[in-house]
Amino acid sequence: MKPLILCGGVGTKMWPLSRSKLPKHFLPLLGEKSLFQLNYQALRLKFQAKDIYIQTNAVQAEIARRQVPEVPKKNYFIEPEMRNHGPATGFAAAKFFKIDPDEPFILVQTDILREPAEEFVKMIEEFDFLIKRGGKLMTGGIEPKYYAEGVDYLLAGERVDQKRPMAIYRMKKWLWRDKKDEIKSYFGKKKLFLHANHYAWTPRLLLDSYKRRAPEWYLPLEKMIAAFGTGKEEEVVAEEYAKMPAEPIEKVTQFELENGYVAELNFDWIDFGTWGSLGNYIKSKKTEVSNDNVLQIGAEGCCYRLPKEKFLALIGVKDLFIVDTGDALLVCSQDQSGRVKEVVDHLKNTKRDNLL
Repeated sequence: MKPLILCGGVGTKMWPLSRSKLPKHFLPLLGEKSLFQLNYQALRLKFQAKDIYIQTNAVQAEIARRQVPEVPKKNYFIEPEMRNHGPATGFAAAKFFKIDPDEPFILVQTDILREPAEEFVKMIEEFDFLIKRGGKLMTGGIEPKYYAEGVDYLLAGERVDQKRPMAIYRMKKWLWRDKKDEIKSYFGKKKLFLHANHYAWTPRLLLDSYKRRAPEWYLPLEKMIAAFGTGKEEEVVAEEYAKMPAEPIEKVTQFELENGYVAELNFDWIDFGTWGSLGNYIKSKKTEVSNDNVLQIGAEGCCYRLPKEKFLALIGVKDLFIVDTGDALLVCSQDQSGRVKEVVDHLKNTKRDNLL
């Protein structure tokens, strides 16, 4: 199994700390290490640095190299531009195809925290075994405690092998996030999972699925593969990558998973998509460090990120997130933190690029 850490996007919902020059997954949101470093550290429980791969753009690649300098430069897959997960995953499969077309690889998103890391590694080992045994596309899911907006769901069938150490199920049905009533109808009745990604397959099988279901992606990838190692790779990749429709990989995987497997993740899967999600994690783990420069008088449940020299007084407020970066100040109710993207959209529309 080859693990591929995906570093993409800016994390606009965690502005003003997350910026284009230093996105959220490279920030030390939890202690001294970034989410990128924590995921890399988890993979190091099983893999050597030379066996870990990183896919990102040229700017973020430089940040990644500073944070994990031991990963070889050749293990970086550089995307020429951002074009959603469909093209990005196809590009990864194309790069791995030239290395070993039949060795499974797994996608590891960097804005997710997985605890305990040891269980995450055990899942990778299980995926590796099952893919090599049966050639099935695999992904992960978590049993939802409540209905969540903006995510897809997976309806599972029978368990694959009762003797295996991890609960793996045959996929029964893909439920798009807009099927709200249908999704809710399965709560408490069927084996329903919130889709938690962790796609894993072999490069050959993934590219074959693109060829069948998304030739508009496959044909450019075929040309890229032919150009790898010829000296024209950078030029061809930039030209062909731009031709690929910027659409999600589920355009393909929703169908391929009909013959695939979903694993019930046996570790905590924490998605740090907003300041609210970070605040909830801090509260649940009681990990917020006391700060002599913060005075709370009758304040409850507030989180903050401040310059070291800044003094903050909170009086009679509740569940706020305060983020001060010097050039910008965010004061946001944690249950409204998903709307931070609206601020970023406003800054883009008013051409305040210095704040992005």
